[in-house]
Amino acid sequence: MKRKAFVKNATLAAAAVAAGSFTDLFAQAGKASPKAEALVKAAIIGTGLRGQDHLELLLMRNDVDVVAICDVDDRMLADAKALVAKSGKKMPQVFTGDPYAWKKLLDIRGLDTVFIVTPWEWHKPMIIGAIEAGIKYVATEVVLGITLQDHWDVVHAAEKHQAHVTMLENVCYRRDVMAVLNMVRQGIFGELIHLQGGYQHDLREVKFNDGVKPYGGGCEMDEKGWTEARWRTHHSVYRNGDLYPTHGIGPIAHYININRGNRFLHLSSFSSKARGLHNHVVKTCGEDHPNAKINFKLGDVVTTSISCANGETILLQHDTSLPRPYSLGFRVQGTNGLWMDVNKGIHIEGTTKPHQWDEAKTWLDKYDHPLWQRWSKEAQGSGHGGMDFYVDHMFIESVKRKVPPQLDVYDAAAWSAITPLSETSVESGNRTVEFPDFTGGQWMYRKPVFALNNEF
Repeated sequence: MKRKAFVKNATLAAAAVAAGSFTDLFAQAGKASPKAEALVKAAIIGTGLRGQDHLELLLMRNDVDVVAICDVDDRMLADAKALVAKSGKKMPQVFTGDPYAWKKLLDIRGLDTVFIVTPWEWHKPMIIGAIEAGIKYVATEVVLGITLQDHWDVVHAAEKHQAHVTMLENVCYRRDVMAVLNMVRQGIFGELIHLQGGYQHDLREVKFNDGVKPYGGGCEMDEKGWTEARWRTHHSVYRNGDLYPTHGIGPIAHYININRGNRFLHLSSFSSKARGLHNHVVKTCGEDHPNAKINFKLGDVVTTSISCANGETILLQHDTSLPRPYSLGFRVQGTNGLWMDVNKGIHIEGTTKPHQWDEAKTWLDKYDHPLWQRWSKEAQGSGHGGMDFYVDHMFIESVKRKVPPQLDVYDAAAWSAITPLSETSVESGNRTVEFPDFTGGQWMYRKPVFALNNEF
């Protein structure tokens, strides 16, 4: 979903909360567990636009008590408090005032879980801080960390304290993605051979704004920008690699059982020249604007190849600086046929016409995943076309039932580590690098657990 559409949907969802139209539906989601009477005490660190989306979903549930929120931005905190007021629920404790106010939040006794929805560089210290504070269930927005060592540190902390860390990768729950997962598991595509995905999304008006609006209207970034332009653009100045791989790799990993009978083995990345962000600044604000003098390190298109233990190949692309429509570029190809989301087509040998595409919708409707068949009404109105409901629902139900989340710390580390590994490959002249095994060999024995039924 495009970010402007996301903001629009979030606004609609907020209005719906005020009107009470979704409250009963999401309350039903809270009744799915046999332990529904247990109230999950949750806190949210980061109440920006993405944090508010999670806040809305948690406020709609009758099995969650949001007891604390934290942010350094007064404007975002005010919006978050307005959402709470509209919900009719008790106002949570508010932590603010300095960049480390989140540490005081973690001192709250009896916290069951914390949601971390902050700039990327804060994820690792906040995850480990929450784990060391005794919180057994930690949810973080993508990505897990910046360096490869960050990923190892989080894995080791989770193992040491027997804590659960979930990266909230919502695209794993996209309706077409899950229908294709259903098809894969039923053998429709045969044995999988090659997969593609990525993050192909024009972010020029996300990385630059006027310091007032969240998207576009100017060429400001860092301290002069607002919301994502205040921090995300900085990474494009100093880093060159696949900076946002998890939307593409998350679903792919489920298709081929990564960390559960399969694993990534090797990776190599190539980066194009960088022109898009500079050209956007010049076109929008002129050659004399200070940001027109920045040499952006991030290549406009970064292409990453990954090999797997079971013989599959994966192609990922990160393409965020040039004009283009949104696409995650999925391709799932096996011995019997393939699905491609760009042309909305499916071809199955012996079933579809030779050398022709079938309209994918007919197949996706037929193989609609049981989770979507059961929960689509509850998901309606939540962010990103309903995906956000599913990822938060899975996590909260895991907390209530005291079971491991279906997206675990090993998934988070493997998917997110693509970024520092791709940076290493690009920096070393596109060298092929070995992919670490965060499971310590347990990938050979672990079984698939993601979305095996319609429960959560």
